[in-house]
Amino acid sequence: MIPLAHPTTRRRTPRGGSARMALLLGTAASVLALGVAHTARAQMAANTAPVQLPEVNVQASALASGLLPPRAGGQVATGGGLGLLGNPDAMDTPFNTLNVTSQRIEDSQARTVQDALSFDPSIRGTGQQGGIFDAFYIRGFPIGEGNAGEIAFDGRYGIAPNYRVFSEYVERIEVLKGPGALLYGMAPNGAVGGVINIVPKRADEDLTRLTTDYSSDSQLGAHLDFARRYGENREFGLRFNGSYRDGDTAVDEQSRRAGVTALALDYQGERLRVWMDALWQRERFDAPSRPLLLAAGVPIPRAPGGQRNITQSWEWSRMEDTSGLLRAEYDLTDSITAFAAIGGSESEVDRLFGTPTITSFGGDTLHTPQHFRFEAHRYTYDAGLRARFETGPVRHTVSLQASRYHEALDRATVNGTPVASNIYTRVNRPAQDVAAPGRVPRVSETELTGLAIADTLSVLDDRVMLTLGLRNQQVETDNFNAANGQVSSRYDKSAVTPMVGLVVRPWQNVALYANYIQGLSRGDMAPATASNAGEVFAPYETEQYEIGVKLELGQLSTTVSAFQISKPSAELAGSRYVVSGEQRVRGLEWNVFGEITPGLRALGGATVMDPELTSSANRAVVGNRPVGVPTVQANAALEWDLPWVSGLTAGGALTYTGSQWLDTTNDRQFPAWTRADLNMRYRTEIAGRATTFRANVYNVADSKYWSSVSSYGTFSQGAPRTYLLSMTVDF
Repeated sequence: MIPLAHPTTRRRTPRGGSARMALLLGTAASVLALGVAHTARAQMAANTAPVQLPEVNVQASALASGLLPPRAGGQVATGGGLGLLGNPDAMDTPFNTLNVTSQRIEDSQARTVQDALSFDPSIRGTGQQGGIFDAFYIRGFPIGEGNAGEIAFDGRYGIAPNYRVFSEYVERIEVLKGPGALLYGMAPNGAVGGVINIVPKRADEDLTRLTTDYSSDSQLGAHLDFARRYGENREFGLRFNGSYRDGDTAVDEQSRRAGVTALALDYQGERLRVWMDALWQRERFDAPSRPLLLAAGVPIPRAPGGQRNITQSWEWSRMEDTSGLLRAEYDLTDSITAFAAIGGSESEVDRLFGTPTITSFGGDTLHTPQHFRFEAHRYTYDAGLRARFETGPVRHTVSLQASRYHEALDRATVNGTPVASNIYTRVNRPAQDVAAPGRVPRVSETELTGLAIADTLSVLDDRVMLTLGLRNQQVETDNFNAANGQVSSRYDKSAVTPMVGLVVRPWQNVALYANYIQGLSRGDMAPATASNAGEVFAPYETEQYEIGVKLELGQLSTTVSAFQISKPSAELAGSRYVVSGEQRVRGLEWNVFGEITPGLRALGGATVMDPELTSSANRAVVGNRPVGVPTVQANAALEWDLPWVSGLTAGGALTYTGSQWLDTTNDRQFPAWTRADLNMRYRTEIAGRATTFRANVYNVADSKYWSSVSSYGTFSQGAPRTYLLSMTVDF
């Protein structure tokens, strides 16, 4: 039984993930053992029954993942998960969504989730090539920029690795564009631009697949993907993914070592279904790439080549993540299903580097190396019911969920001495032996508690569907004094976030939709410099209005949407800290995916935004554009199965991002940029084994550009020309 509330006394999370992982594995084994017993009892009952029933072949593979099929071309799925609302078809969804398949991930040779989402015009990654973390902008708002990971795993926050999600264990990447507080709960760092959810690989069919790969400069790797189903009716599934990469990267004097181990177990009974995921990953960089800051009054210098590295060769980073999730469903009746999940993760970071500040137009820099240690302890659990019933001509699909997310952060830093260099020609400085922090004190603990209900009402054979929902979200945070461990400030507020969504399908291949939904971010606390120091503000409620149309034109699908998102913020107005700021983004999106003709596939679209600071205590910035938000983003990708060589496919992609401002005063602007990529693959058989060769070149022209700006003013250089080669064999 999954508890729905913690004791009121806060307790520090034990350090290290081994105890929790052992508990999760033990619990999973127990539940799977119950599944075995359940199957055995059913078999015994069948053997003693007076009537011999015909043999039934249970298709467990269809149940293991519960995935909707891909669209024509195989790159994007016909639907996916929406948290509280389950797994609806995209045409029945009152949102603009994206569901990336493992085929697209493999064919693009995407190493991370950020790589895999680079083709969507609503999304831009802000993590730099060779850097230690991935972050995003969706619809002009940041996601994943803090120390709290904001990528969901199987519909839940707190499971996926904190800073970077590798692709080896990913079956689908589901993206909700726009706020998702009702559907997934409040994001750990308050992101409101969208939700990225990872669907892990399951044992849908037996598989033994080995991939070896190379990427410039000399990064070599191997990946094993193994899946089997067991039992008389194939009710037990196992899928293992393991990979290792090591070597120099395309960035100067940089090397990277990364290992991933992921295990997914499942049991698919007649009424009981259980899934368990265990995940471990570790990544080490020597001379990791860093984002940059720009000193006040210094003009933006021209971008250096992407291979240029300002980081000293003796600076480094090590990150390790351990995660586990246990999830179960039980059909109480044919129309009522109970569900529950429990999981958590531990992240440990140990690194020595600094964040360079550009101090002159000539590219001179200054940074102070810091020996930084950071630990994140997260766990989450939820339980609920889904029910289907009718009231007259109206069909109802009702979901009820109670959830809790807990996060504890420990952090400590020891500073070295300043280092001067240059972004165009790095100046090598003597290595610094900066001692590790003697202790890593707790800095904060946060609990997010939610109770949500949603009902989808449908009439006229599901041609009209109205979804209504509410979530009550409680936010509790304790901040600690690093010196004595005492609570220095406390936050305890709640808010109710509603949602209304409508889908009308006048024809089978046309869906008109509209939604109103809110996002939720933790309200600020007035700083010590304000006259109202210590005042705690209620959670900020971000509002989205959206309308759109979805069309299925033969094998080609397209979505056109218009949206407006408004997010409030606090700032210093005179001597008081008040909620007087607001950022608004209005936008038009066009997405297209599928087959233009047999063998010719398209993927991409365009997003046009009107971002504006609509309110501020500083009237000089009202009407300006927010930091890092361009007005135009566009992508175009084509793949062609060459008719004269069976199995050979060639493709290319263009990515365009408009100009971006560095600060709210709008006096320093990064120019727009365009990048071209090429790819080719060849599918064949060697000794009776299905074999695929892939070759990708990113940034073919080796363009030099500033690629992105974070919401807090750091910016990154674009990736250099990078070659990726791989060979995949199915045994």
